[in-house]
Amino acid sequence: MSLRLSTVILPYRRWSEGGRSAWTRAEELGFHTAYTYDHLSWRSFRDGPWFGAIPTLTAAASVTDRLRLGTLVTSPNFRHPVPLAKELISLDDISGGRVTLGIGAGGNGFDATALGQEPWAPRERADRFAEFVPLLDRLLTEDSVTYEGAFYSAHEARDIPGCVQRPRLPFAVAATGPRGLKLAARYGQAWVTTGDPKLYENGTPEQSVEALRGQLGKLGEACAAIGRDATELDKVLLTGFTPDRGRPLESLDAFVDFAGRHQELGFTELVIHWPIPDSDFAAEQKVFEQIAMEAPAQLG
Repeated sequence: MSLRLSTVILPYRRWSEGGRSAWTRAEELGFHTAYTYDHLSWRSFRDGPWFGAIPTLTAAASVTDRLRLGTLVTSPNFRHPVPLAKELISLDDISGGRVTLGIGAGGNGFDATALGQEPWAPRERADRFAEFVPLLDRLLTEDSVTYEGAFYSAHEARDIPGCVQRPRLPFAVAATGPRGLKLAARYGQAWVTTGDPKLYENGTPEQSVEALRGQLGKLGEACAAIGRDATELDKVLLTGFTPDRGRPLESLDAFVDFAGRHQELGFTELVIHWPIPDSDFAAEQKVFEQIAMEAPAQLG
């Protein structure tokens, strides 16, 4: 299978000051999908400009025609399935059915406390995610939903006319643990990983490849347990968080080598960060654009 190349555009620039141009350029460069992070704030960007994911994607939908759009990733940290479903159906309609929802359990970053709550323990995050995903699936596929759960409720929640994409827009489920992988197997049209975070600081690229091989194996087991063919799921690697860090974006050859190794593992989509000067995602824009235009043909 040919390898798709996508990008993620962080929402840190005003729409009139470079925000719009990045999304239109992403379409011109031929990226399969352009994603954005769905956070209230994020890491080193916390004290600077940062805009909302859904409004940003709505604006991007209005200035593009072919480019798929999505989140990497939306989480329960500050989202409730009922209003989120309404926003997603609206975005899917505005974009003409070009939206993918990247969805994950969330972490303990700034989003985890922005609403005044204490950070959830890993078990509670997993419990919430296990309730969040099936409820969101129902909200996006049924006209009316009533549900009472441990964490979320819906009372005759109406979502008419539903998504343009049928039966609903695709889920790209970010997961590495057993419970999350089960959700990816059951509800995902794609699976997302950033690699093994324990290897980021001191691991090697070779160790990372083996860790990813193990994650893919566990995804296969989760699919087999419910009788699903794992080849039905796209396998998405959000780059920049493996020991390779930014080196694959240093040259076309470096990227093709990196991408080829991960394509051999079974990944069907690689996501590279739109360059941001003076950040962990700094890269030469000219090289980045060369990769976008020339790497897919070399990877087949």
